[in-house]
Amino acid sequence: MSNHTHHAPSPNPHYAGLDLLSTAVVIIDRSFVLMFANPAAENQFAFSLKNVVGQPFARLFSSGHAGNHALFSMLEQVVKNDAGFNENELTLESAAGNTLHSSCVASPIDDRHVVLEFHTLDQQIKIAREAKILERQELNRELIRNLAHEIRNPLGGIRGSAQLLERELQGLPKEADFKEYTQVIVNEADRLQTLMDRLLTPHRLPQMARLNIHEVLERVRTLVLAEFPSGITVLRDYDTSLPEFIADKEPLIQALLNITRNAAQAMNGRGQIQLATRIARQVTLAKQRYRHAIQIQIIDNGPGVPDALVDKIFFPLVSGRDGGTGLGLSLAQNLISQHLGIIEFESTAGHTCFSVLLPIRESQTLNTPATSPYSHTH
Repeated sequence: MSNHTHHAPSPNPHYAGLDLLSTAVVIIDRSFVLMFANPAAENQFAFSLKNVVGQPFARLFSSGHAGNHALFSMLEQVVKNDAGFNENELTLESAAGNTLHSSCVASPIDDRHVVLEFHTLDQQIKIAREAKILERQELNRELIRNLAHEIRNPLGGIRGSAQLLERELQGLPKEADFKEYTQVIVNEADRLQTLMDRLLTPHRLPQMARLNIHEVLERVRTLVLAEFPSGITVLRDYDTSLPEFIADKEPLIQALLNITRNAAQAMNGRGQIQLATRIARQVTLAKQRYRHAIQIQIIDNGPGVPDALVDKIFFPLVSGRDGGTGLGLSLAQNLISQHLGIIEFESTAGHTCFSVLLPIRESQTLNTPATSPYSHTH
């Protein structure tokens, strides 16, 4: 690496498109002098390009660190062999003392420059987790459809047999007692039939319209307070500057109601729920990058998600309470995914937070804040 003084080069217009990437991209020359870094790289390595452009790339890293040595050994091989190199796992230490876990792809782009692209391993884990969630959603939908078909067919036979039995009981001793039992069978068969119809009925056509997320949450809040009138408190923490966005209102209400009702049920109808909204920036959902997304958090102070359910809480027919159908969260996830969004959660005893991200697509803008009668904190 050269020790003589370098003069900062003029910005290269060919690099301008790299500013839009969410991954960290750095361009150096073959003597390891920093020529360019995009904003993601500035953020990841905690430096300002204008202060270090034209300086040795090594100045961004602490000296003597094994991971840093591995990176520069890799770069020496790239320059020597004029061939790309990929390191899947690097532990780097910046000059500011931050430890970074990254993968790095280095490639020569011409006879003078090398481009480096860094992916934080945390980001890769998040992408892999989202891919797994999408795969699980499709499996859930298929399981629900198959299960509903399998249950629906014998229900008619069970109900019909109970009605025939009821007729045969006419005039017999204890007819009233036996009739009570046959009515239980008929009523439960009807309840299951209604549930199966809901699961198998083709989705209505989406009714997309501009809406205010706080109107949706206020509807959810009203319904939950009506269902749990004495023991549940629902607090609001709304960011009233959020824009309106395009969504299908009724399914969105249903999805958020399922999550909120699940929180109330987990607390046996006694506890505190907080509904919070924020704007999220530079969000990747289903491998698609969005500049902005609506974030909704549903937070409760209940006992937390049992460890045994953490990995399967969104599976259909999985419930943490007696009498639960195990369909509420699974259906919520499907409805949110239809809006290209995602549901995540974190849970400890006394604090469970379900976070819903709904992308704001490019045709929508942040220039039109949603008017809302609700103050920021209640």
